[in-house]
Amino acid sequence: MLYRKNLYSWEQMLRLIGGVSMAGGGWWFLPGWPGYVVAAIGVATAVTGIFGYCPACAMIGRKPVNRA
Repeated sequence: MLYRKNLYSWEQMLRLIGGVSMAGGGWWFLPGWPGYVVAAIGVATAVTGIFGYCPACAMIGRKPVNRA
């Protein structure tokens, strides 16, 4: 593995649910480029939830999560 997870399981689920909701809402309910921007941010949020690693959290110094 090239990275160590820095998100807890509950945070991964919230990011996944929120990201999918943002992507769907941006795609269906916002017209034009603002909707595409919101959808892209939602996809990025969902991807961090899937992998359990957030580069922004790592940049500000968040430590990896110890998984037993």
